[in-house]
Amino acid sequence: MDGFTQRKHSYQDQSQQCNIIPGSMPLPVLEKEGDIILGGLFSLHDMVMEPSLTFTSRPPPTQCTRFNFRTFRWMQTMIFAIEEINKRAELLPNITLGYKIYDSCSTPHQALKAAMELMGSEKGSGIEGGTNSNRSKTCHGTVPAVIGDGGSTQSLVVARFLGVFQVPQVSYFSSCACLSDKNQFPAFLRTMPSDFFQVYALVKLVQHFGWTWVGVIAGDDAYGRGGANIFAEEVRKLGACIALHEIIPKNRGQTAISSIISKIHSSGTRVILVFAVEQDTAALFDEALREGLTGIQWLASEAWSTAAVLSTPKKYHSILQGSMGFAIRRANIPGLQEFLLRLHPSNPDTSGDPFLVPFWEEVFQCSLGVRTKGPELKGESKHLCTGDEELRSVTNIYSDVSQLRISYNVYKAVYAIAHALKAMRSCVKGKEPFPLQACADINNIQPWQLLHYIKQVEYLNSFGDETKFDENGDPAAMYDLVNWQLRPDGEMEFVTIGKFDETTVVGKKKLQIQEEKIVWNGHQTEVPLSVCSSICPPGTRKAIRPHFPICCHDCVVCTAGEISNQTDAIECVRCLPEFWSNEERTECIPKKVEFLSFSDTMGITLMAISLTGSFCTCVVVFIFSYNRNTPIVRANNSELSFLLLFSLTLCFLCSLTFIGRPSEWSCMLRQTAFGITFVLCISCVLGKTIVVLMAFRATLPGSNVMKWFGPAKQKAIIAFCTLVQVIICTVWLVVAPPKPHKHMPRESAIVILLCNEGSPVAFGLVLGYIGLLACLCLLLAFLARKLPDNFNEARLITFSMLIFCAVWVAFVPAYISSPGKYSTVTEVFAILASSYGLLGCIFAPKCYIILLKPEKNNRKFLMSKGSSDKF
Repeated sequence: MDGFTQRKHSYQDQSQQCNIIPGSMPLPVLEKEGDIILGGLFSLHDMVMEPSLTFTSRPPPTQCTRFNFRTFRWMQTMIFAIEEINKRAELLPNITLGYKIYDSCSTPHQALKAAMELMGSEKGSGIEGGTNSNRSKTCHGTVPAVIGDGGSTQSLVVARFLGVFQVPQVSYFSSCACLSDKNQFPAFLRTMPSDFFQVYALVKLVQHFGWTWVGVIAGDDAYGRGGANIFAEEVRKLGACIALHEIIPKNRGQTAISSIISKIHSSGTRVILVFAVEQDTAALFDEALREGLTGIQWLASEAWSTAAVLSTPKKYHSILQGSMGFAIRRANIPGLQEFLLRLHPSNPDTSGDPFLVPFWEEVFQCSLGVRTKGPELKGESKHLCTGDEELRSVTNIYSDVSQLRISYNVYKAVYAIAHALKAMRSCVKGKEPFPLQACADINNIQPWQLLHYIKQVEYLNSFGDETKFDENGDPAAMYDLVNWQLRPDGEMEFVTIGKFDETTVVGKKKLQIQEEKIVWNGHQTEVPLSVCSSICPPGTRKAIRPHFPICCHDCVVCTAGEISNQTDAIECVRCLPEFWSNEERTECIPKKVEFLSFSDTMGITLMAISLTGSFCTCVVVFIFSYNRNTPIVRANNSELSFLLLFSLTLCFLCSLTFIGRPSEWSCMLRQTAFGITFVLCISCVLGKTIVVLMAFRATLPGSNVMKWFGPAKQKAIIAFCTLVQVIICTVWLVVAPPKPHKHMPRESAIVILLCNEGSPVAFGLVLGYIGLLACLCLLLAFLARKLPDNFNEARLITFSMLIFCAVWVAFVPAYISSPGKYSTVTEVFAILASSYGLLGCIFAPKCYIILLKPEKNNRKFLMSKGSSDKF
């Protein structure tokens, strides 16, 4: 037990062994002599208790607290790799590597202190004289290379300091993208991929699962802030939004972290990335447990994606089960576990380790010091260690070699320096970039020379992984996508569900995911939905909410005539003029074609009225033909009466040409047939009116006027008047004939088929000529209305022309203002109304006498003078 007892005070005495730099405060150091000494920086403690600085006396040594088993394993891995290299004669024959390792205590100023200790004075840094060379026995010594530190913030400080001396620094866990800037950090390299690639992988993960409303919480350091800022920027480029962006303060006050939890509740996001070291993350999840925050799908940065401090305590399982994150590639290092378990306070090989005491006391919860006596103990002091404790008897993160990720990075960093030393030793004079193309002196290593060789390192290790650095000192980015899943025994397991390989050849996906293996938060198997607003289905578009991020929107139904056939459409697409949107607004369908059809109600009604008018006209023709020898039929030229009835029949029938689907022939026929038949009709009425006037003129003594208005002359008048209309219609059809036209109102689901008049002037001439003849006929009939016959046809013509003119005067404004097919209906109605007016006013009284008052159908009655009431 002498060795064990002697070991008890070594930790306290370590700080008193050296005092070389005036005013310096020596730090505990784990060192071993060798031909070449490698520096090491590890955050073996998570916190620092700063002493009170009075500036009047020397401050006491810094007290580091919360020993970190995981980091202690990393440190032991460095020692393991160095000893393994020393045993491999083929790598560095006749050269022994040593080490000087300091604890940076997870704080920048402590890391800087350690770096300054490593850069202390020493008489030579080469291997002159081998292991027995006359080396300085001071506690300070310049090292040609440094491995560390772990945290990005600490590495930033150390890299600025070491960069001044061009001392190569190979970090195993610092991933801040800022460290890739060679202008600021020329001597910094790392075996840990840059956060730029991790963030790129995380952004691809967010894009893969369609999350558009994502939160990000960062640690208050270079690692957290830098990674979170890049992530937020890249996510926004995808069109997604950051629901919240919060910082975990380093003091980890409950009030500040509670405020973060409250913002998570109010944000509505279900997916949150925590870009922080495991200590900051643990503080966040402690508060989440206190406030009962559940239902969040946590995304982990590599700093805590496989952290035992979060996965081992079962208290976190309820909220972290299903978490997902990227972890660096892992490896199984043969012999490492046995090397880790060799530690013991009584082991002479580890008796000089100043960090073994706090580690041992923390593992076994015992004290290597003197037990406090009597009642002063009060349960606060630990019991004395017996010396029989064995690391094999306990299970913790230190001895767990199942997830060797950062440890593997440490292992690769040591071997990278070893291969650089090998290259330096194997140089060929005349081919080196140094002055005079001389080789570097292995016996007097200059750090800037070693830096050159480390940058050129490229080798394939025993695990089949290639180790090399790019121009920024970064390795190739390769990550495992891990999913936190609970085993049946209640323990957390990191299940690899995919990978990200930045070196993947073009054409293949860099991110590969096995979705069937994923278990989401809350044991769900469906991908959680994290959006500010619900997905807008087809038929709607996104309308941005004022004063909200772009991802927050309302779903607005596309207006009539517009469609969207995809989800989350930014805008609706207007249909082509001949198409209209369906009720769901998802596709354009042909517009409903509308015209005055024989099958719709209006068409059937007009057709029935037209055919009825034609039938009535035919009935009148039959009556007149049957009674053609009676005085009332023979009066006023029966031939004109039959011609008028024929033209009225045509007028009724021509209205049928306006019903049905417009075509080129129907459009030309309907207007010309209407114009010519109505002129023929009005011409017949005009001829009858002239005959009435001239007949009474012929009764005057000495009048010979009837010779100028005989039957032949009457037919000639009718033919001439009709010919004028025929000429107008012929010119119309030749110059600009009516054609079918599709009227497509922009805001209507109907295509209206119409007949375009072709030439409005020609159409106006046709109507104007009809109106001219009608007015002339009305004027003449009005002049003859009081002639002294008992049956004066002029009065009937006057009434008929009044009705005819009234109908067509009302038609013009009605036709112009009627929409769609109703303009056609208006014209048909005018044709039928005026035709019925002529038929009724001129022939109905005559039929009345023929059928119901046959006693009045004689010459005596017709020639007698009387008033109209007698009629």
